Amino acid sequence: MKPIYKPSGKAKEYGDLAINIYTGCNHRCIYCFAPLVLKRDREVFHSVVEPRKGIVEAVKRQLDKEKITGQLIHLCFTCDPYPAEIDTTSTREIIKAIKESGNNVQILTKGGMRASRDFDLLDNGDWFGITLTCDMPQDSEVESNAENGYERIKALGYAKQEGINTWVSCEPVIDTSTVLGYIKSMNYVDLFRIGKLNYAGLDPKLKEIHDSIDWKLFGRAADMVCRKYCRKYYIKDSLRKIMEVKS
Repeated sequence: MKPIYKPSGKAKEYGDLAINIYTGCNHRCIYCFAPLVLKRDREVFHSVVEPRKGIVEAVKRQLDKEKITGQLIHLCFTCDPYPAEIDTTSTREIIKAIKESGNNVQILTKGGMRASRDFDLLDNGDWFGITLTCDMPQDSEVESNAENGYERIKALGYAKQEGINTWVSCEPVIDTSTVLGYIKSMNYVDLFRIGKLNYAGLDPKLKEIHDSIDWKLFGRAADMVCRKYCRKYYIKDSLRKIMEVKS
């Protein structure tokens, strides 16, 4: 097993290397694309969550054998590095291995303050990120077992205090006004990555949300807000292409 890989497709916009630590994710987000991509039963993916067998030692072997160093390694795409009610020692051990081999880590999680346990391993070459798509109570409907937005933002603020680079993934966007509000108010975020709602066919509710949003208008509004408030940002290709379509 070679757990460190080069992302492709939409995921490539987030980084050059990545590791998926767990077999699934129990946050139960209705927009989760991983079961579709991995060709796994959705309920099994959300209910059977454990570290991939031998993942820590496999990461260490690959880092050593391939002499991987000086890279920013993303955790994770098809799972969350801090799933709910799961022993995440594997996440900590993998972060240690990444750091000890001269690499840096880029974390993306909806696990809130659970992630803060590992902040002692991170420095100003690392990135801690959270996903923000909507606001309460809507987040309890579409991200039913993830930590709420308040807890995620709390963890992000703590990371900033610890000298860690912070970032926010605004993808998929569920509530445009809430996302724009986050961008306006969160002046301690080092980078916003902004996308749209993909995989809308996974759930009728998602399809309804997707079709109700003027994506060109939202994309241009996000661009304007980022410029106005001097936010560092990246608009993902799927949204940028819509923004550039002539009326």
